[in-house]
Amino acid sequence: MKITAIQTTEIRIPLRTPFKTALRTVDSVHDVLVRVQTDTGEVGYGEAPPTAVITGDTIGSIRNAIEEFIAPALVGMDVEDLDCVMTRLDRCILKNTSAKAAVDMAIYDLYAKSCGKPLYRVLGGAKKEIETDLTISVNPIPQMVADAHEAVNRGFNILKIKVGKEGLKDVARLRAIREAVGPGVVIRVDANQGWEPKQAVRIITALEDAGVAPELVEQPVDAHDLAGLAFVTSNVCTPILADESVFGPADALEVLRRHAADLINIKLMKAGGIWQAQKICAIAETCGVQCMIGCMLESKIAVSAAAHLAAARSVVTRADLDGPSLCSEDPYTGGPVFEGSRILMNEAPGLGITAVPGFED
Repeated sequence: MKITAIQTTEIRIPLRTPFKTALRTVDSVHDVLVRVQTDTGEVGYGEAPPTAVITGDTIGSIRNAIEEFIAPALVGMDVEDLDCVMTRLDRCILKNTSAKAAVDMAIYDLYAKSCGKPLYRVLGGAKKEIETDLTISVNPIPQMVADAHEAVNRGFNILKIKVGKEGLKDVARLRAIREAVGPGVVIRVDANQGWEPKQAVRIITALEDAGVAPELVEQPVDAHDLAGLAFVTSNVCTPILADESVFGPADALEVLRRHAADLINIKLMKAGGIWQAQKICAIAETCGVQCMIGCMLESKIAVSAAAHLAAARSVVTRADLDGPSLCSEDPYTGGPVFEGSRILMNEAPGLGITAVPGFED
């Protein structure tokens, strides 16, 4: 199964409501889609969002990296020689992790199809169903409370609350949400690098004292401030999840070596795809640390790839794969089924996605 062409297009999908964090506000998914074609007629699909504030990648840089560097390097290679393909993908261009991730997942899609199995089974097949949280964007308190109620009514038992823009005022916002949804709903807090280390300790301690009982706090401080992250981790009871501080395996190893976080959040767009993400899983397993699989503002193709990895590895104990649930529509055919908080893995080969807009030919 040799690669004959790698093509790109773009897709735009409106969100149900604007997505607001400490870093940005977005009202639609606008991503690059990838199709890898082979001499057998089989195709594989991938996707990458432009998340410049985190990965540095834009629509233009993603498409240029794929069309000008990655495609020429990979055309003619045999998909079934997976390690060689992934090694060349990793080395053909520096950084550009989102572009690499899109092509990586399309190659894995094809590789699993060559095995006649769904990708999660090829990767290890730990579970057939996973549960995701749903993100509540940072807004005035009444709006966040209303959004939390709506999420619970849609069947989500785990909420990821975006904060980090107003310091100690975040305590009042999180107390109001906890009072509104009751003790049975899991609350995850994501500060998106919005706090200073000592401020983070004060806020998290106040949340603990107020009975908010967050399951975890994600990336409370600047991504590059590992000393500050370690300070927060060692001075609060709530588990700390490293997100933007961990792109690839080397970052994960350094964070864990310094005891800078209790948990690791793996995102394919940061890691550069499934190939590198599996290395992070292996490091976490060795260190006895659990992982979350997360996503950027991605639609069903990229989130399906992440879901397959989450379903395959037992070290992944949490999922933040709500991209399709944030979208107002699903333009694709096939793949995992997203039913509220439940993601049911497909048994069709590969990612299971059989039709993608922009590639109908």
